Amino acid sequence: MPNPNSIYRPTRAEVNLSNLTFNFKQIKKLLKPETKIMVCVKSDAYGHGLVPVAKKLQDLNADFLGVATLEEAITLRKAGVSLPVLILGLVQKKDIKLLFKYNLRPTVCSEDFAYALNKEAARQNISFRIHIKIDTGMGRLGLLYKEALGFIKKIYKLKFINIEGVFTHLACADINRAFTLHQIKIFRELVSKLNNEGIHIPFLHTANSMGIIGYKESHFNMVRPGLVIYGLYPKENLDIKLKPVLSLKTEVIYLKRVPKKSGISYGHTYITKKDTNIAILPIGYGDGYPRSLSNKAPVLIRGKRFKISGRVCMDQVMVDVGDLPVKLGDEVLLIGSQGKNKITTEELANLAGTIPYEIVCGLGSRVPRIYLR
Repeated sequence: MPNPNSIYRPTRAEVNLSNLTFNFKQIKKLLKPETKIMVCVKSDAYGHGLVPVAKKLQDLNADFLGVATLEEAITLRKAGVSLPVLILGLVQKKDIKLLFKYNLRPTVCSEDFAYALNKEAARQNISFRIHIKIDTGMGRLGLLYKEALGFIKKIYKLKFINIEGVFTHLACADINRAFTLHQIKIFRELVSKLNNEGIHIPFLHTANSMGIIGYKESHFNMVRPGLVIYGLYPKENLDIKLKPVLSLKTEVIYLKRVPKKSGISYGHTYITKKDTNIAILPIGYGDGYPRSLSNKAPVLIRGKRFKISGRVCMDQVMVDVGDLPVKLGDEVLLIGSQGKNKITTEELANLAGTIPYEIVCGLGSRVPRIYLR
């Protein structure tokens, strides 16, 4: 966690851990009491800060954490996070010993990897827990559905392997209900076939954020919220109240008066219509603020909405503030609320032609995260 006394540039992301708590409780309300929660904290907890967020989730009694890489998982262990951690991406065989050293669950979808895990588990004389991923239509990692039963039966026979979980991923939950229900149906059929074979898997999980909200059929006995934990919506008009966890702030660092018809920033894509004041803000695409927001994105200064004027630079953006009495040091909101106005991550994503995930995950390491409790 950064020391506020060592932050010299006024640009920062504020992460409200109380709002994280609120969102976690909102999700629990949608689930049966016995349903487990694996919170996805991959990609630096969606740009919110891996370790502080994971520690808060541990305090909230989350059941599992989901990460994308071995590096993320080891970072959690070295920080003292003891929750079960599933690595949702693939680990290379050369790194297998690290899984054992740090007590991590890998995703398995190939026989040779499973056999290599079994060999190391036998050497250490322990039962090693894994999760097997099934591809029911995502076309990414995982055993093709038709191959899954035979594969799981083989791995189940390995003496030192404990199949703790089987899971899949919903590909179109926000846009295609029929296909999503098809994915859930064939996953349920696989589980039924496994049960008929006497193979009972402790944890079954398919539901991402949209699955949790829109498809109770997908909950099984564990869910994997990601975006909604951070107060962001995977789709508009969903029946759940969330609080944004991250706000993005900076300050006015320079002001100047420019005449009518002045070109602003690279390429002069913005031309002033009158004599006006230009405020310069210390944030740019080098911080992960998308260049595609040039001449589009709003900012809040003194409770009023203005628009980025000209192209986003690597380190600065400019804002035409007209004759508003803006002063050096005035706070500027790029994501968040100021007075009665607000700017959401979803709004910026729409303007940038992308998704909320990319906006928050893209915020760079030179933007310090300040944690509010």
